[in-house]
Amino acid sequence: MKQHITSIVSKYFGLFASKAFYPWFQHIVNQSYVSLMGLDMSEFYAPSSYHTLNKLFTRRFREPRNFSSNKSDFISPCDAYISECGDLDGDIALQIKEMSYSISELLGEHFSKADKARLTSGQFMNFYLSPKDYHRYHIPIDLKIIKAVHIPGKLYPVNNSSLNKRLNLFVENERIVLACETEEKKHFYMVLIGALNVGKMQIGFDHKIQTNASIKHAQSYEYENLYLQKGEDFGCFEMGSTVVIISEPGLLELKITPGQTVRFGQNVSKLI
Repeated sequence: MKQHITSIVSKYFGLFASKAFYPWFQHIVNQSYVSLMGLDMSEFYAPSSYHTLNKLFTRRFREPRNFSSNKSDFISPCDAYISECGDLDGDIALQIKEMSYSISELLGEHFSKADKARLTSGQFMNFYLSPKDYHRYHIPIDLKIIKAVHIPGKLYPVNNSSLNKRLNLFVENERIVLACETEEKKHFYMVLIGALNVGKMQIGFDHKIQTNASIKHAQSYEYENLYLQKGEDFGCFEMGSTVVIISEPGLLELKITPGQTVRFGQNVSKLI
């Protein structure tokens, strides 16, 4: 696939964001971003301590954030705004009210018809991370990663304005699909969706996955005995984007509603 203009713009912005300027100028860049976007830095180090704007984007907590240890509590993987959530209408989910997309198309061609059929009439949650949010993502429940599929694509913005204008935005954008299995052998998917500016998604457990690169076709990675624990940090967006969670029916009881703001560690669902 030829790189779309959105990927090229994001790549050049990424070069700026990853450059370490003279300390006095970097301080101005960082502080300006914090002020302009309204970042809450109370859980993080001072803006001047980050040597690049990208380091500020991908900041880590000074102290770990607490979350429920109850195995049935499914926590938010990130700080985000819930753009949509609810029950799938067969294979159809909403990217935002009155704008739908096909789960089968979102997951791509590296999953079987049987895998996709297992999700029919299940549940979905869309977590939108704005530029002001904490950009790292975490594991929502103890799980096993079965497969990761990197699907190249465009890098359109994923804010509410864009979601309202562009049909199938999630399906068009670059994404990483993670096939997950719970301890009870039930399946759900975490889909990391890229967006404009920088356009990179880091995957801590597999550095072979390189996004906003020049790959032309989807690439699939399969794993054996890759177990991750609830709350574990497994990567980050290098700028805001979206995490979509899709589960088979009878797995999740949602505890959130569209339009709600959530924080990493908050209980957003319950294992049934």
